[in-house]
Amino acid sequence: MDSADFEFISTLLKKRSGLVLTPEKSYLLESRLMPVARKNSMKGLEELFQAVRKDPDGPLIVDVTEAMTTNESFFFRDTKPFDLFRDQILPPLIESRAAKKSFRIFCAAASSGQEPYSLAIILKEAGARLAGWNIDIVGTDLSAEILSKASAGLYTQFEVQRGLPIQLLVKYFEKKDELWQISQELRDMVTYKEYNLLDNLSPLGKFDVVFCRNVLIYFDKETKGEVLSSIADLMPPDGTLFLGGAETVLGISDRFKPVPEQRGIYGLV
Repeated sequence: MDSADFEFISTLLKKRSGLVLTPEKSYLLESRLMPVARKNSMKGLEELFQAVRKDPDGPLIVDVTEAMTTNESFFFRDTKPFDLFRDQILPPLIESRAAKKSFRIFCAAASSGQEPYSLAIILKEAGARLAGWNIDIVGTDLSAEILSKASAGLYTQFEVQRGLPIQLLVKYFEKKDELWQISQELRDMVTYKEYNLLDNLSPLGKFDVVFCRNVLIYFDKETKGEVLSSIADLMPPDGTLFLGGAETVLGISDRFKPVPEQRGIYGLV
């Protein structure tokens, strides 16, 4: 791959998705885009890039963007954020929203659905404390294909073994041939929408809790600040933002402040 091709495709990806692809990560182009080339009966990346150049707004760039931005996900990823949500965030949220008995959670870059379904399981496990409540979980992603998988709630044995305790698998999933499907009740708790974090987020509505974990690491500083500002506009004064362990708002956004002694959790300033 020559430098002109790399510059072209990396610029296009940043414009469409915010993804910053540095030269040392150029190997990702081959590993993720060769399947796209093969699917379109092309010999290699050079032919793929040539086709994208001819029609930079055509359907092919959608496949390229989805291939480069679809990331691996698994249930209860990193464990600690979900424990903190259950033990530190949920109890006061239930208390503060008791009058209206409703709250909303936003999962940005939800991928194949493991994060929003992990939260749905936690909420279902809360039992009587949330009986009669109206809880809305919204998961968004750039990829229509990955959101279709998330909506179906179908996972391989390998996927359910990653982070999902066996007792929760038995309780909330049903075997479907070689796959496992999460219960209809939990699927109904999550709404999936195809959405770009670089777009205006206000049509999604307001959210009491936002999970935007392991997303900002792919953006440059300016884009991180813009996304965080957009997220802040969606949240009430007592809203809570979860970021990934390697992510921070410090030096990037003045809209959020760290929650003391709770790594990865932020509140509005």
